Amino acid sequence: MPASQQLSRLFGRRRFNIKPGLERIITLLEQYGHPERFFAAVHIVGTNGKGSTAAFLAAILEQAGYDTGLFTSPHLVSYTERFRINGADISSEQLGKLIQELLDQATPDATFFELTTTLACRWFAHNKIQLAILEAGMGGRSDATAAVPGLCTVITPIALDHCQWLGTDLQAIATEKVGIAAPGTPIISAMQAPEVLEVLEDYCRTYGNRLILAGRDFTIRRNDVEGSLTFQGSTATTHGLFLSLNGSYQTGNAALALATAEQLSSLGFPVSSQALQNGLKSARWPGRMEVIRLSDGIELLLDGAHNPAGALALADALETYATRRKILLLGMMEDKDLHGVLQPLLQQVQQVITVSPSQERAIPAVSLANSCRRAGRPATAADSVAAGLKAAQAAANPGDLIIAAGSLFLVGELKALLAGIPCEAVRG
Repeated sequence: MPASQQLSRLFGRRRFNIKPGLERIITLLEQYGHPERFFAAVHIVGTNGKGSTAAFLAAILEQAGYDTGLFTSPHLVSYTERFRINGADISSEQLGKLIQELLDQATPDATFFELTTTLACRWFAHNKIQLAILEAGMGGRSDATAAVPGLCTVITPIALDHCQWLGTDLQAIATEKVGIAAPGTPIISAMQAPEVLEVLEDYCRTYGNRLILAGRDFTIRRNDVEGSLTFQGSTATTHGLFLSLNGSYQTGNAALALATAEQLSSLGFPVSSQALQNGLKSARWPGRMEVIRLSDGIELLLDGAHNPAGALALADALETYATRRKILLLGMMEDKDLHGVLQPLLQQVQQVITVSPSQERAIPAVSLANSCRRAGRPATAADSVAAGLKAAQAAANPGDLIIAAGSLFLVGELKALLAGIPCEAVRG
């Protein structure tokens, strides 16, 4: 069966058919001899920054000499991006074989993300990796990745998102997220809102976990003279750190990765200071504050920024470009907090061009443009993502910056468009 047909079968079960519980994923893993037991794993949960933190940590562990798997979602252009070993994506041929085997045996009620997680575990075990970095889908204790035992759990900043599934307040979301942590294992957390921190501390008291908290147990600071970073952990200080990823918010994600590497050192996976330095310099995570120079010389900045916290982080990062005129190419999904995303972003831009990415949940471009105009910014709607980019380029003068944001679906479609390749757009 052609790979495209296999992907269509798999995408037919995508994540909108969410069914809480781990019974189905455990059954799938049992069918394949529990591949998840053949490697050590680190869980990464939270609202924003999960992928960047995972990318930093994977790069650090690779530089330390460990065969390292990285499982993330969603993908931008190709489904293969979700499965990476030592920096290399799985090949389409390998993935096609795994998908066909899995779909031929899986029960009809197994969901898209459960099947995807099983694929990752099978591929990691087959390649005899030592450590896997697993980014949760949207949840925690009910997420398919929770079926994999974790050495430790990383929690990025928790904010409101996916409220229809996780709860409508921060305490409910935090309870779901932290529930993935195995009793007695370390929990490494970013700085959190007081109500989130209370949930984490209660969990640790109840289940015997140790909370390693940013700002209290580890810090990172920028040295003004040369722009390097210094990380102060619980056991050592590391100087001379530089990040490969753009955006001021990446400093906090890097600190989480460094603190996790420090914990892994105490759990039998030692990491040198050289590996910390090289890992942060070599990490790659496309589509997040990624700057591309277009053929006409105009710069295009790509960033998902699909919820209020992500939009605020992008708006803060755009302060770096304060002297430049900025055009926002905006596309969003209907289940997102439109006002919460627009409020910080529109303050940073002078013009908006709206598009509707090729997703059934996308807000119509005309409706999105109307919302932007009501919020006080000039906005026009384009018929497609390609037409929107063309309009943004036509409106841009030399030195202007085009920012594409509001959804990773938009980012992925743009990257495929610029590369001249198909975008495997149906994904969860």
